[in-house]
Amino acid sequence: MTNRTSVSFLVDEDDSGSRLDAYLSAQLPELSRSRVQKSIKAGEVLVDGAPAAKPSRKVGEGERIAIAFRPPEPVEIAPEKIPLDIVYEDEHLLVVDKRAGMVVHPAPGHETGTLVNALLAHCGNLSGIGGYLRPGIVHRLDADTSGLLVVAKGDEAHIALARDLMERRVSRVYEAIVWGSLPEASGVIDLPIGRSPADRKKMAVVENGGKEARTAYSVIDTLGPFQYIRLKLETGRTHQIRVHLSRVGHPVLGDPVYGGRRTSWGGFSGDAARIAKKALAMIDRQALHAKELSFTHPAMGVVVSFSAPLPADMAAVLEFLRKA
Repeated sequence: MTNRTSVSFLVDEDDSGSRLDAYLSAQLPELSRSRVQKSIKAGEVLVDGAPAAKPSRKVGEGERIAIAFRPPEPVEIAPEKIPLDIVYEDEHLLVVDKRAGMVVHPAPGHETGTLVNALLAHCGNLSGIGGYLRPGIVHRLDADTSGLLVVAKGDEAHIALARDLMERRVSRVYEAIVWGSLPEASGVIDLPIGRSPADRKKMAVVENGGKEARTAYSVIDTLGPFQYIRLKLETGRTHQIRVHLSRVGHPVLGDPVYGGRRTSWGGFSGDAARIAKKALAMIDRQALHAKELSFTHPAMGVVVSFSAPLPADMAAVLEFLRKA
């Protein structure tokens, strides 16, 4: 197993009796269970130094489980020299302030011009554990959400960051401009999220079968028909902030998917309606920015924290609202 990334885990009492594939899937959230099963069947998983017999094998307390990953498949994504706002970089990872409008990784309709294309041109050596379609990407931001995300250069860093993200040890703080006024100055929106039964391309609050989703918020300022708020993710569901705010009647200004471009929110009239329409015309995306990011550096073992200033479009809307 030369030229492979190898990681190992010591089974504790709580996990004793779990299936081997389930145990490894929990330890390595970036890998699907089917991918783990293939690795076990290929002899890439060792239990106390011996190849595991099968995915259903039960693990025992004190056993050392090791998995060695095959080198990632050759990347078929073309590097592109696209400007990046790199907030921090070392041999293990990068922290990038992504601009609004940039898709994170290639997908149908967005095969080029993505963050991954730009990263491959910048450094080339990104982790392959997430699969060759998403090299280095530990977590995502929606295309039209700006702000901070961390990118892993190696598999060890990727595994550690993905595990910390799953176990909610990564702090992600956002700022947004929302329609109307929230009922309290601070609180937590605790509503499960899943695929919308009405439109599978969208997410929605789903009472039956939705996954736990919690978003903490606090109001920074009330500005006429809008509020400027701070949000902290306690979970990380797709479109979580946007779905939660829309469901409670205060969608993100400019959000074209979850109601943020409808001036009917709040039933404003007179000066408030005029201000709302002007603010909406000033921004062509959701006014949502990943402002702060904190995590334990996978190599140094210390918490590192980063902050990114508001982009020009959100700053301009806030300046207008404060003067209106």
